[in-house]
Amino acid sequence: MNWLELFGWVGSAVLVWSLLQTSVLRLRALNLIGCLILIGYNAALRVWPMVGLNVVLAVINVWYLRRMLATRHDETTYQVVEVGVHDQFLAHTLRVHAVDIAKFNPGFRWPAGDDRPTGTAERSAFLVVRADEVVGVVLAHAEAHDVAQIDLDYVTQRFRDFTPGEFVYRQSRLFTDRGFRRVVSPPGMVAPYYHRLGFRRTGDAYVLDLPVGS
Repeated sequence: MNWLELFGWVGSAVLVWSLLQTSVLRLRALNLIGCLILIGYNAALRVWPMVGLNVVLAVINVWYLRRMLATRHDETTYQVVEVGVHDQFLAHTLRVHAVDIAKFNPGFRWPAGDDRPTGTAERSAFLVVRADEVVGVVLAHAEAHDVAQIDLDYVTQRFRDFTPGEFVYRQSRLFTDRGFRRVVSPPGMVAPYYHRLGFRRTGDAYVLDLPVGS
């Protein structure tokens, strides 16, 4: 096998690997890399139909990547919907994603049925949606000294590279209207992203100080 054949195999492997990604952003990025490699490979062999095919696929990937990156922080793309802490759809969402939730929030527990926590006024639940698709869940409860303690900040696999949970914290009135002056990240969360949202590191947690009178 010469270097050119190896180059072609690498391109094919990257293309196949891209299709195994659960994240749409990584799928598009890896697929684009595979297409670019195969464009070079097929051009070297003068297989022009395959060059044309991969050029078209590369353009499609670039178009989707630009669209996704341009809207990842767009409030018109993602909306925050508040639901009741006893909401059946919320409970269903937590059940469906229970295994994946445990990977990133190993200490999270949400009782089911009649065992669900009481004190609804002290707890808040938000779903982050893109059109009619749920892409994230944020659950919080009240602590002393006007602190909102986040119990769960979860993003579904397809949208994990987009951190849609930020839209909950960006809308500070979701917390200030309840009298909160500080938000604290979930304990023991794996791969937290709060440093990108203006939270400050305090010990093992991240803290967001809310503006007074938002």
